Amino acid sequence: MADHSLVVPDQSLLVTDHSLVVPDQSRLVTDHSLFAPDQSPLVTDHSLVVPDQSIVLTDHSLVIGQEFPDVETCRRTLKEIAIALHFDLRIVKSDRSRFIAKCSKEGCPWRVHAAKCPGVSTFSIRTLHGEHTCEGVRNLHHQQASIGWVARSVEARLRDNPQYKPKEILQDIREEHGVAVSYMQAWRGKERSMAAVHGTFEEGYSFLPAYCEQIRKTNPGSIALVFATGQENCFHRLFISYRASIYGFINACRPLLEFDRAHLKGKYLGTILCAAAVDADDALFPLAMAIVDVESDENWMWFLSELRKLLGVNTENMPRLTILSDRQKGIVEAVETHFPSAFHGFCLRHVSENFRDEFKNTKLVNIFWNAVYALTAVEFESKITEMLEISQDVLQWFNRFPPRLWAVAYFEGVRYGHFALGVTELLYNWALEGHELPIVQMMEHIRHQLILWFNNRRNMGMSWTSILVPSAEKRMLEAIADARCYQVLRANEVEFEIVSTERTNIVDIRSRCCSCRRWQIYGLPCAHAAAALVSCGQNAHLFAEHCFTVANYCETYSQMINPIPDKSLWKEQGEGAGSASTKVDVTIRPPKTRRPPGRPKKKVLRIESFKRPKRLVQCGRCHMKALEAHLETFTVDGNPGFQTEIAVE
Repeated sequence: MADHSLVVPDQSLLVTDHSLVVPDQSRLVTDHSLFAPDQSPLVTDHSLVVPDQSIVLTDHSLVIGQEFPDVETCRRTLKEIAIALHFDLRIVKSDRSRFIAKCSKEGCPWRVHAAKCPGVSTFSIRTLHGEHTCEGVRNLHHQQASIGWVARSVEARLRDNPQYKPKEILQDIREEHGVAVSYMQAWRGKERSMAAVHGTFEEGYSFLPAYCEQIRKTNPGSIALVFATGQENCFHRLFISYRASIYGFINACRPLLEFDRAHLKGKYLGTILCAAAVDADDALFPLAMAIVDVESDENWMWFLSELRKLLGVNTENMPRLTILSDRQKGIVEAVETHFPSAFHGFCLRHVSENFRDEFKNTKLVNIFWNAVYALTAVEFESKITEMLEISQDVLQWFNRFPPRLWAVAYFEGVRYGHFALGVTELLYNWALEGHELPIVQMMEHIRHQLILWFNNRRNMGMSWTSILVPSAEKRMLEAIADARCYQVLRANEVEFEIVSTERTNIVDIRSRCCSCRRWQIYGLPCAHAAAALVSCGQNAHLFAEHCFTVANYCETYSQMINPIPDKSLWKEQGEGAGSASTKVDVTIRPPKTRRPPGRPKKKVLRIESFKRPKRLVQCGRCHMKALEAHLETFTVDGNPGFQTEIAVE
């Protein structure tokens, strides 16, 4: 047989999973040689063998003539096969033109040689000894299970779930591949895979100017600003508010805003600030959000100034807002500066937790909640009297938390039954879901959630046929049902006297008020008002505040949040960081508030914190018990006068 001949392997050859197959050795040709039929030479570098096209190849199969796009793919494939078949691979030669590897066990004949095809970057297998005589890897550790291999193994899952934890990676790799990797390998593999899928944290900050430009371009009327600080252009602030959110709040939402923040725990620390409204069905409606390098009074002042400008530009008559927060110093000063006419109240959750931690008395806490929801000043004062009978320290607490800032009976703003911050949980979810992502990807994740909410709620609103939204409709029907047991006395066209076994209330349907104050506080007719309206043939649903109607709900979500093109189409250099109106080519760098290495330090609680009695320690020489350091002088190793201090609690 002449040199350079083409030999087709046995047609019946079938490659099964995890098999390394060499065609019939009797049909292979050596380089520049002739041989007898009984010889079994192997194919050398210059032989070309074309495998049968009918051969079924699986993920971990190799045959002579198999091709790879480049040497890196060849190397990666062979490493994956070594891991799957549980043997160690030793690379003999790896360069631009050839790749040679063999089994690391001495005496094992397994060996593969791949070479570059002429004129292209493709590599093909030229020589293959496909049989192992060694026992392979007998333990769970594998040399080829590198950080790069871990990164490739978890890339698909990290694309769908950035919260995939290193501990879960360890467990899944062991179950799926039978390989044990260290926690650090899993962590670094995740970091490398996240960088490949989502980009690095540093790239995220550099894309911010272009990202803001894309928001303004694709969503006209939206506000997107980024600011840097210092000569190094380190990230300082980011403010985003979509036109759809601005329109929904101004035209359909209640004049109620919540302010809160959540701390980011990613590679670079920061804080996410948010202003959220409440829609007709008591669901949160994010209006504006910001990322700042650190939470400070200055950043709160800036955030509310941007919010004030946003609302001032889009509405002629600014409504008198009711604002809820935890009333920390920075927020209080910012509200007084930019929203001086607003009613700024405490979040009841914050107040109640402080009261509970202060007194630790279940009975006192229960009376406190009754005082919180008391509708009139008389009811509130009676509850205060009950609390004073239990503890006189309540008065000092009231001096620090004035009732006019949280009590229903004294708070001047209208909260429509919304007393606690719902935005807190939303922010912590955003921070938890996005802390593994670069800043642009985190903001994109939030935008995708907003798009989903707008679409779902828009469709849901279109399916409702009632006048009021379901939550308001339910309360309205309950009020009408309770109204049946009241006696109604009509004084004139608009005033009614409602008599019950408990008390008598006066209802004015023109001014929409009741002496019980529930109608004014919650915005929906109370049972007394419902009794008056039903008695004169009026539809009680029509006397609810307009912000509870289905029409208002649909108007809230009538605008669209438009998609943003892929970041590969953006320009990395965008607007400048110093001013929204000045365009300067600048690259924003990460903030200097980087997360410190290692695990966060845990606060060690002393025994005193648990109100336990201190343990008495007895000296072994003088047999005295003490709670302070006891100093003794005695002889140690023949040296008199040696002093030792026994520190006891």
